[in-house]
Amino acid sequence: MTTDKIDRKREELPRVLVIDDEEDIRELLDLTLARMGLSADCAGTVAEAKRLLKKERYSLCLTDMRLPDGEGLEIVRLISAEYGETPVAVITAFGSADNAVAALKAGAFDYLAKPVALDQLRTLIKSAINLPRTGAAKEVATDKPAGDTGQLTGESPAIAAVREMIAKLARSQAPVYISGESGSGKELAARLIHHCSSRRGAPFIPVNCGAIPENLMESEFFGYRKGAFTGADSDRDGFFQAASGGTLFLDEVADLPLPMQVKLLRAIQEKKVRKVGSAVEEAVDVRIVSATHRMLKECVDAGAFRQDLYYRLNVIELKMPALRERQEDIPLLVESLLARMYPDGGPRLTEEAMRALRDYGYPGNVRELENILERATALCHDDVVELKDLQLAEDPAVSDGESLSGETLDDHLNRVERQSILDALAKTGFNRTAAARLLGITFRSLRYRIERLGIEEDAG
Repeated sequence: MTTDKIDRKREELPRVLVIDDEEDIRELLDLTLARMGLSADCAGTVAEAKRLLKKERYSLCLTDMRLPDGEGLEIVRLISAEYGETPVAVITAFGSADNAVAALKAGAFDYLAKPVALDQLRTLIKSAINLPRTGAAKEVATDKPAGDTGQLTGESPAIAAVREMIAKLARSQAPVYISGESGSGKELAARLIHHCSSRRGAPFIPVNCGAIPENLMESEFFGYRKGAFTGADSDRDGFFQAASGGTLFLDEVADLPLPMQVKLLRAIQEKKVRKVGSAVEEAVDVRIVSATHRMLKECVDAGAFRQDLYYRLNVIELKMPALRERQEDIPLLVESLLARMYPDGGPRLTEEAMRALRDYGYPGNVRELENILERATALCHDDVVELKDLQLAEDPAVSDGESLSGETLDDHLNRVERQSILDALAKTGFNRTAAARLLGITFRSLRYRIERLGIEEDAG
């Protein structure tokens, strides 16, 4: 092959920008990329990197955090703002978790810790090169994920914003925290993030953290070696190994006990896990997406959730709107749910029934709407769902005959919470420990709520 042909072939390869002030690191990364069939341009400073970015289009950028004339974060922000199609990964000093989080928040695709492990580097490069283009991710975000039972239905501004956010999150490896009320579609959003990402061909493993006995948590998450404990008659992988290359969805993450939170934090930071009974750690390639219907920040303030783990999970937050915040989507949701229940055609709703569904408050969100339709279609006659078939509960916007007119939702919820605590305290003779047990919360959480709601004076 002639020199011209070799140069032309090199120009056709996906190009990667490598930024590091250490020559040996640049050479290592250049050699690794070449063996993967990729072409690299190397820079030792921020200024040199900026010149190269103006001249070339790159499929990936790898940058050190500390450079002679600036910070890697400057590169991350520049690429996010002006070269959005180029994923950028940062290389941080060992143990610099804060730097990694800062980079991910600024828009970095992922991070690697020094000394760079070549297997982790190759995995990161493959994931970045295989990322869908931004436009493609937006289109996929409206599709039905493979193996799932639904899609993100609706045309409201709230749900459009969620779709837009999912398309952005799909182009990152950053941990995502999905907040929202029960039944608002948090797991569906997690599946869509996975489905739109470069990890879509690997497993999506959902885990309900509140459903695992505390004494089994470590072995369930990290696996175990044969003989590690009574009954361990063979090696077994855990959730992290099962999700290898894919996404691990931690639902109701607030229910994790504190000892398990410590182990999870280390696994996320180091990207390594140790099986129960093993003497060595093994690298894992897993993206973490977590969710809970509880206010995780309140759990941190109450001492029930580690602050350092909260910041590692909540790198990027996706808020799922309650159904009452997007009531214009209800007719479309009804149509979609009925089509799924009755693929060959089924009952229809009267105008009065549809109007009642639009006006209802849905404390259980989309999940409650689905349950209402299942019940109504089973009770209706002649395939026509009338108002009486819906059997709607009392509108949550009205309680004990009191209108919420002029009262915000937060005020209403605080008033209900305050009354529940006062009732529990009265029943237990103002014994806070007993009241916490009656309410199903920790003593520290009760104490925090009493202080927040100003109940101390009332109780006294």
